[in-house]
Amino acid sequence: MATADDPEHAAAGLQAFAVRLRRMNGEINRLVQGFAGNQGLHPTDVQALAAILDADEPMTPSRLAAHLGLTSGAVTACVDRLERAGHIRRVRESADRRVVHLHYAAEARSAARTYFRPLARATEAARSRFTDEELSVVLRFLTAMNEELSLEGGPER
Repeated sequence: MATADDPEHAAAGLQAFAVRLRRMNGEINRLVQGFAGNQGLHPTDVQALAAILDADEPMTPSRLAAHLGLTSGAVTACVDRLERAGHIRRVRESADRRVVHLHYAAEARSAARTYFRPLARATEAARSRFTDEELSVVLRFLTAMNEELSLEGGPER
C-alpha cells in the first residue's frame, strides 16, 4: 500500500496532476491562439468551432452560448465572424424554420487539420508509449475530468 511519503504516491498526487494539466492546457492554448491569429479569429471563436465539431447533435446558437458562457449577443457576433470567415454554415431546420443549426464547413476543416497536424503527431507519439489498457485508463480519467469540470457551477471552490 502506498503512503504519502512514497515517491510513487507523490508522483500521482494532486500537485503532480495539476502541474501536468496546466502545462498541457498551456500548450493547447498556445496552438489555439496561433490558429486564431492565423485565421483572423478570436480564441473564443476557436472554442466555438471545437464545440460545434464535437457536439453529439447539431449545435444551435443557444446551446453554443450556454456551452461557452456567452450572452446571446456575444454568441451572435462569434457566429457571424465564423460564418464570414467560411468556418461554419448556418442551416435552418426544415421542420421548424426558427431553429438554426451550426455546421462546421467542410472546406474549413482542411485548414484546421493542416494547422493542428503537429498536435495530432504529438498525440500519436505519446499514445505509442502506452498499451491499449493504459490508454483506456487515460481516456476514462479525461472523461471523468470533463464530467467534473462541466458540473453545474463548476468544481467546488
